[in-house]
Amino acid sequence: MKHVDVLIIGAGPSGTVAASFLRNQGYEVLIVERLKFPRLVVGESLLPLSMGHFEEVGLLPALEAMDFEVKAGAKFFHPDGTFHLSFKENHTPGWTWTWQVPREDFDKTLADATERKGVEINYETTVSDLRFLKDNVEADITGADGTKQTVTCRFVIDSSGNGGVLAQMLKIPTHTADTGRMAVFTHVDDTTRDQFDSPMQISFDILERDLWFWVIPFSNGITSIGMVGNKDYFKEFGTMPDEQALRNMIPRSARFSDRFGKMPFRFSPNVIKDYTRATERFIGDRFVLTGNCAEFLDPVFSSGVAFATESGLKAAKLVHRQLQGENVDWQRDYVDHMEEGIAVFRSYVREWYTGNLQKIFWHRNINMRFKKMLTSVLAGYVWDRENPFVNRHDHIIQTLARVVELEQESELEGLI
Repeated sequence: MKHVDVLIIGAGPSGTVAASFLRNQGYEVLIVERLKFPRLVVGESLLPLSMGHFEEVGLLPALEAMDFEVKAGAKFFHPDGTFHLSFKENHTPGWTWTWQVPREDFDKTLADATERKGVEINYETTVSDLRFLKDNVEADITGADGTKQTVTCRFVIDSSGNGGVLAQMLKIPTHTADTGRMAVFTHVDDTTRDQFDSPMQISFDILERDLWFWVIPFSNGITSIGMVGNKDYFKEFGTMPDEQALRNMIPRSARFSDRFGKMPFRFSPNVIKDYTRATERFIGDRFVLTGNCAEFLDPVFSSGVAFATESGLKAAKLVHRQLQGENVDWQRDYVDHMEEGIAVFRSYVREWYTGNLQKIFWHRNINMRFKKMLTSVLAGYVWDRENPFVNRHDHIIQTLARVVELEQESELEGLI
């Protein structure tokens, strides 16, 4: 029987950040990962918030060595104008850039760097049972070769992603929001990118209020492209091959159809439905859920990895305190903390799809002070209570959108 201090399920960004922190404190950590790395996963656009997490746990040098494409901001294109989001225009002190990454390379780099710290990672390994006993936790795991063993530990961190292992095993309810939206994406060998202006700029072409096209160029010559929107726009999916259905949608983007309309796809498009979900309970006796297995909102502002690393690092710090004998208030210090940040981002996702946030984006005379506060939120700094766009998140976008409407109405009346 193998014994470790902490068992982590999942070797993605949340699990590796948590494992690296705990290993830095001297704990024996085992990660079990269901898949073999590298593996394809969505979430290729990062936020500056995560950079501080990678730096704190010592994973940043390995990532820097990969020469990923720097993401200094993003551009949102719309017939009414262009909104340039620059992370340098930031209200909250912190990182002013991040990366746009092929996740198979990014996650493998994180995992390899975590192993070099002394964390054992067992790939193609699953957990079949967990028993929370008086003195420890027992986990039955099965390896790639079918070998079964029992591991004992003092604490379990579940970072296993959507449909998390512990949520299923412990029958913790997971709620899927009926947003009516879906996403489809693929990669292309972007061989003609030099023929276009700002070819490495991460961009979003807003085709309708609830339909947008993403373009995420990588430094390795590959570009990720995808559509996100209401399911009504994706009616051809299911009636023809997914590749042809996506091919038929690309011409809706006048800005990018020439660049990608005839470009061969590297793989059949991935179709993702019902991705907005939340687990009813994040914590329990000697376990915690982090990353996407706790909550996932929407891809529109790239919050997935940011919440994954924030929750992984926060959970690891609290595990450390508990294993040192402290009485940890998990509800206050973890659940309330994560739900506070999630609530902020949820407001901005909601107001994006209502159109209120888009009215502010396309306003030709956006107040620079307001833009800096908004940029901080979209950089992931959603726990900065000194930022009015954080502590008034539940109504500030609606209020500003109404101001824009009144200004536009006044201008129209002046023309009549």
